Amino acid sequence: MNPIDLLLEPLAYDFFVRALVASALVGVACAVVGSFVVLKGMSFIGDAVSHAAFPGIVIAYMLGLPIILGGAVAAIGTALGIGVLTRRSGLRADSIIGVLFAGMFALGVALFSSIPNYVGDLFSFLFGDVLGISVSDMAALSVLVVALLLVIRALWKELLFATFDPLGAGAAGLPVRRLDDLLLILIAVTIVISLQAVGIVLVVAMITTPAATAQLLVKRFGQMIGVAALIGVTAAVAGLYLSYALDLASGAAIVLFETALFLVVLLATSLRGRRTA
Repeated sequence: MNPIDLLLEPLAYDFFVRALVASALVGVACAVVGSFVVLKGMSFIGDAVSHAAFPGIVIAYMLGLPIILGGAVAAIGTALGIGVLTRRSGLRADSIIGVLFAGMFALGVALFSSIPNYVGDLFSFLFGDVLGISVSDMAALSVLVVALLLVIRALWKELLFATFDPLGAGAAGLPVRRLDDLLLILIAVTIVISLQAVGIVLVVAMITTPAATAQLLVKRFGQMIGVAALIGVTAAVAGLYLSYALDLASGAAIVLFETALFLVVLLATSLRGRRTA
């Protein structure tokens, strides 16, 4: 089979086309929010929030509520809880994150183990199943991604100022604490809308890896977001094709492609740095 046939064959299946569109949307959302996450050194928060969504998902399933709603409530609640406890407890942020990360995920595992029979719908949220996304799911995903990007666009200058110079932003009268809380909410929303693509276990990689790769390539923040989005979309498309061709889990294939690209860029920039030294 020639390369063109390999590219065109999967497009004959509606589920694959939906998966491509959904993964590309998730790739863009993760890249934009991930650029703020990487710049502020908040990757560990992303990991904690993604795992904290699990008990919400399980509880929603047990109550017969929309699973994504339960994940959103748990993720946003945990994200805001991290911010509040960090400010009021006097403990370092990484300590608070570690406690909530472990505690919430343990709660999810305990609840999951109490369900008598194996639950495939819940299991897919752990490792992702973007190939199973429905038309209604894709429509909801599109609305959420557009809303997320519009919020960031509307508050672009404020978020940028608070990210690069929080003290200066506070002196200028900006509500830095509220902007920090908003960023935590945006991280939580991004994680929730990405769960079906790559799952709880791998979603933090989709947020941080494209942005970290872009940071190695460019210096300006606006360029970093653009490059990260391009990497996210490319990895989503390439990962899905690898998944189809090699019969791999789609979420794992996407993240592996992103990781391989990061390592290549890291090696290339390291070698270039040695030559110019």
